[in-house]
Amino acid sequence: MSGAGLAETKAAARKAAFAARKAAFAEGQGYAVRNLLQVLGGHAEKSVSGYMPMRTEIDPLPAMAAHPGPVCVPVILGRGQPLGFREWTPCAAMVTGEFGALIPEAGAWIEPEVLIVPLLAFDRRGYRLGYGGGFYDRTLQALRARRPTLAIGYAFAAQEVAEVPIEATDEPLDLIVTDTGVIAP
Repeated sequence: MSGAGLAETKAAARKAAFAARKAAFAEGQGYAVRNLLQVLGGHAEKSVSGYMPMRTEIDPLPAMAAHPGPVCVPVILGRGQPLGFREWTPCAAMVTGEFGALIPEAGAWIEPEVLIVPLLAFDRRGYRLGYGGGFYDRTLQALRARRPTLAIGYAFAAQEVAEVPIEATDEPLDLIVTDTGVIAP
């Protein structure tokens, strides 16, 4: 598929995914948190990156707060760059970062071993449709070049699609945790 055709396909997929996620958000998130806690329980000693949920993103904060190891959140360092990760605790002072996401005002920089990754849509192959900036793809590629890194997509089951349109630079997820269970591509 050509660059323009792929861009149009991804734009249409993002529009449909936003609608599906919004509908699922209205239903609630209880089982998703339990499933995420169960998965993270096997990685208690590892550093984990979560994210600060925006709009109708599924909320990882309860699982992040319960994690006994170091926890951090992504910080956009600049266009075309991998993400940086700053230490987070439930009582951390937060400020507005790029694209309106909250980030810790201060704290240590941490290189996570496990990433909880937000998404708009996912498929059973482990691919995700993000917002189009490529930040997580660049970050996962860089982290995985240095050492094993576990990428966990976190979403509502309603965000699953038959096939996410992908490019050569798209990094797959290792697991997808939803409100109905855990998917291992």
